[in-house]
Amino acid sequence: MQARIRRRYGAEKRFKLIGLLAILISAGFLAFLLITMMGNGARGFTQTEIRLDLDFPRSALFLDPAAVSGFGADQALANADFEGAVAAAAEAQYGEGGARLFSNGARLRLRDAVRDDPSILSGQATLWLPAATAIDIAAKGRGTEEAEQTYRRLADNGQARTGLNWSFLTGADSTDPTLVGIWGAFKGSLLTMLVTLLIAFPIGVLSAVYLEEYAPRNRWTDMIEVSINNLAAVPSIIFGLLGLAVFLNVMHLPRSAPIVGGLTLALMTMPVIVIAGRNAIKAVPPSIRDAALGVGASRVQVVFHHVLPLALPGILTGTIIGMARALGETAPLLMIGMRAFIAAPPGGLTDPATALPVQIFLWSDEVSRGFVEKTSAAIIVLLVFLLAMNGLAIYLRNKFEKRW
Repeated sequence: MQARIRRRYGAEKRFKLIGLLAILISAGFLAFLLITMMGNGARGFTQTEIRLDLDFPRSALFLDPAAVSGFGADQALANADFEGAVAAAAEAQYGEGGARLFSNGARLRLRDAVRDDPSILSGQATLWLPAATAIDIAAKGRGTEEAEQTYRRLADNGQARTGLNWSFLTGADSTDPTLVGIWGAFKGSLLTMLVTLLIAFPIGVLSAVYLEEYAPRNRWTDMIEVSINNLAAVPSIIFGLLGLAVFLNVMHLPRSAPIVGGLTLALMTMPVIVIAGRNAIKAVPPSIRDAALGVGASRVQVVFHHVLPLALPGILTGTIIGMARALGETAPLLMIGMRAFIAAPPGGLTDPATALPVQIFLWSDEVSRGFVEKTSAAIIVLLVFLLAMNGLAIYLRNKFEKRW
């Protein structure tokens, strides 16, 4: 008898140790992911700049301040040779090869400075312009020996500095890692999630209400329930093929647009909301329904005045979890063409756009070393987005949760 008790206690102790080991392994993988992403991605939010002194009257930039501030200013700025002005000033200040210290974004930064203040064209100005990728990587301790020596020389002379990269937070995609931004993909994801929520949530909740409260129990209802359960486990790329066939080939909606991405992800999210909604509605005690019916309430009043408010926390939790899954999906969006190069943030639901996971996928395939840290930084933005959605789910669940 004592031996059997010791064996039971031993088995319980081993089970607890195995559970604890599983949690530690999971936490270890999560910590490794976060530390790796933070280590690489934190540098993606910074950018190295180099000082450039420009003497505009002596430069080859033949621009009249009146032309830049008046009618036709955009055309005048478009025709100006900012790249040549940066190259000439860099060669004069830093010697032969000075132009290679600056990225292609230097001419754009100079153009923006002239557009913001045309009066600088009549004199001299000192601007901080983005450094080339090699110098930027060297400033972060991962460049070649030659580039690191060049950066140290510039930094010692007060001609180089590293600060927060605002253009990464406010810009869109680019072929130059010093110019890329995440705002275009972030806004595309935001619009896509908005369409997904507006389509999937009402249809999913109403479907759950009908199946749980009104649908007759017969063979057809069973078949529909089994189909919904199976749809929740279908690979996401299948929904991408469905979206490609229905929304693009049949309905001829604009390709690579947030509305198509949202409709496709809504198809994928809807089964999850239906299943979560049914479980939440089923968890409402029957006594609530009986009490409401007993005082003369109709079936609709019972559902919308009593059952749904009590089931709302579970429905919202399932919805946010489904939305978080949709936010991280890449395959369906690739199938509907949201992998195109989009150099400007979308202005509406039908404008060309991309999404955060697709942007991360595209940057991870670039050969330039500058995109490595940008990819990690974009992953951090995506994780923050996901954490915000999960935080919203917890808040809503606690706010609407009722105990009895």
